[in-house]
Amino acid sequence: MKPIKLSEKNKDFFSHVYEVVKQIPEGRVTSYGAVAKYLGTARGARMVGWAMNGSHFHPEYIPAHRVLNRNGLLTGKHQFSDPSEMQRRLEAEGIEIKDDKVVDLKKHYWDPGIELKYE
Repeated sequence: MKPIKLSEKNKDFFSHVYEVVKQIPEGRVTSYGAVAKYLGTARGARMVGWAMNGSHFHPEYIPAHRVLNRNGLLTGKHQFSDPSEMQRRLEAEGIEIKDDKVVDLKKHYWDPGIELKYE
């Protein structure tokens, strides 16, 4: 994987995404769209995906494996050096995965719009 070149505007957005994602508790997951909506860009799910792709080059640990598509699919698995790594990390946190999808998404779903207060 090559690092993504970022504009200053995208760099700021990515930083905000990383701050939200770092707050997802172990054993919980959220969606690209929920993070985007929390940051005031409801249609920015794809940009959150780009941020997760770039998170592997961030100096701090970003738990990108906890961000999924809205249906609980592990759509970001190919952004890891080993595509099965995302599933392994989630299973290590007690989340059951079947056919690249979180089983009982409702139970594990973490919504930043409910859990966090935007400052």
